[in-house]
Amino acid sequence: MAELLSGAITIASLVIALFFLRFWRDSGDRFFLYFALSFAVQAGHRMYAAILWVDVHEDEPFHYLIRLLSYALILWAILEKNLPRKRLPNRAQAPKGDAPPDRQG
Repeated sequence: MAELLSGAITIASLVIALFFLRFWRDSGDRFFLYFALSFAVQAGHRMYAAILWVDVHEDEPFHYLIRLLSYALILWAILEKNLPRKRLPNRAQAPKGDAPPDRQG
């Protein structure tokens, strides 16, 4: 039963990662890319654990480090989305010193 649930979680994680990849491709927002990477890491971890189920124990630090990486990607995506960005100067308000001189008259 545990293998079945692990496989279902793996497939669900992969599908979620693909949805976030599609959102990233459509919008170009890195927020969705980090989420896609996070869910892909989780799916890879579940797949790895299912393949080596006999030799792998979930309480080893290696598994926690993989999960930490996955959750850190989500936290980084949220932080990057909410951090203030440098504003580019507005062209309408930019100084006109570089503009060519007016040649009328």
